[in-house]
Amino acid sequence: MKFYIHQIKGWPNFIWDSEDIVNLLSEARNLQGRLQGKMESLGFELRNEAILDTLTLDVIKTSEIEGELLNHDQVRSSIARKLGMEIAGSVESDRNVDGVVEMMLDATQNCFEPLTKSRLFDWHASLFPTGRSGMYKINVGNWRKDITGPMQVVSGPMGNEKVHFEAPNSDLLEKEMTSFIHWFNQKDKIDLVLKASMAHLWFVTIHPFDDGNGRITRALTDMLLAQADKSNQRFYSMSAQIRIERKQYYENLEKTQKGDLDITNWIKWFLQCLINALNSTEEILVKVLFKGNFWRIHSKTIINERQKKLINELLDGFDGKLSSSKWAKIAKCSKDTAIRDINDLIKKEILQKDEAGGRSTNYEIKINASS
Repeated sequence: MKFYIHQIKGWPNFIWDSEDIVNLLSEARNLQGRLQGKMESLGFELRNEAILDTLTLDVIKTSEIEGELLNHDQVRSSIARKLGMEIAGSVESDRNVDGVVEMMLDATQNCFEPLTKSRLFDWHASLFPTGRSGMYKINVGNWRKDITGPMQVVSGPMGNEKVHFEAPNSDLLEKEMTSFIHWFNQKDKIDLVLKASMAHLWFVTIHPFDDGNGRITRALTDMLLAQADKSNQRFYSMSAQIRIERKQYYENLEKTQKGDLDITNWIKWFLQCLINALNSTEEILVKVLFKGNFWRIHSKTIINERQKKLINELLDGFDGKLSSSKWAKIAKCSKDTAIRDINDLIKKEILQKDEAGGRSTNYEIKINASS
């Protein structure tokens, strides 16, 4: 008895009900167009801020889905360096952070370049620069070999695992991936948003690598969505939305992989997730506009470099609470100097004390400082 979708005769010739998805596809396409229009109306600097915020969110969340927590400042700094952007508070980044950033930027910034086997191998190698996944040595920059048995996606405690899915045997990978890459690069009549949903399902089903399949799947999804937008500038994060809907994501994947070649329900879930991602971008836009408006209003306010650095940290979404001791540490100054900087900004009605209180005094941007 055939159990998984890749074992069905006719794989991977997917079918779907066009009438059942047309409204969702139209809504997604409409939102994409409106978002592109909004972003194009922004000035160069604000647009770059939005791109940086979106890419930072995308990299952090695609790793978080796999249980890996990356440092926000390292990710943001790594992206800025690779895009040639000047940002306040830039920090050094670890090699594993740079690896995810390099893959995601190659997928989106070079979205119109063809996908190749060597390009996928380069992405995989960038994710695992030490040749290991945690404690385990893996086959990096090559298809998996299944030396220890079939590739299975499992969850649950050791001894009581639940198998969600079993991928095709490793001896089929060369043929499977040749077919996938040819289809991915093919200029056909399939709407690119639909193609993104199909590519996501197809690649994650093949699961061609020892590890990193989820992150590479989402990079391929972003690559096709960028082609659909006809732009390598990213203003929304599908990975961030998948992270929010992770439970439904895995449920839909498992159901589809244990179903038949009619993937209508998978496409409907994917399109709704994309619509949710596009709608949530409003939060990024509000933050970017707030920051742009702040510096426009204070273009003639006398602010020293330490103050400017810490204000930008707050505007970019400071992690935790900002106290005078943290100010001194980040600005590399004495605590007395930090307190003078803070008091000066309070007098200028740029900072205010955090009303939440606590054992130490914390500070935040005064809301009317940018109005």
